[in-house]
Amino acid sequence: MIGFALMLIGGLLAIIGSLGLIRFHDVYSRSHAQTVVNVGGLCLILLGVMVDHFFSVFSVKSLFLIILIFVTAPVATHAITKAAYLSGIKPRVIEDEWKKLKR
Repeated sequence: MIGFALMLIGGLLAIIGSLGLIRFHDVYSRSHAQTVVNVGGLCLILLGVMVDHFFSVFSVKSLFLIILIFVTAPVATHAITKAAYLSGIKPRVIEDEWKKLKR
């Protein structure tokens, strides 16, 4: 029952994050919504699988995937948004803090 609840919460988080991809206007906000879907939603779904299939091959694979997602998803999102910034895509913000750093 707990595993099903975790999978349901993860699925709802994925749906909410997908709506953010449609609703947000610039690359940076969309990448934030996409990261929430990847890290939050998918990891909760995999955690629910781990709880449902405790001490099985599925739980070991789910644990490996959770670790992989926690490591790679934020790094990939940071690389994509930094590449978008360096290529000249303007963020929809009033004050650009990256220009102050002069990188």
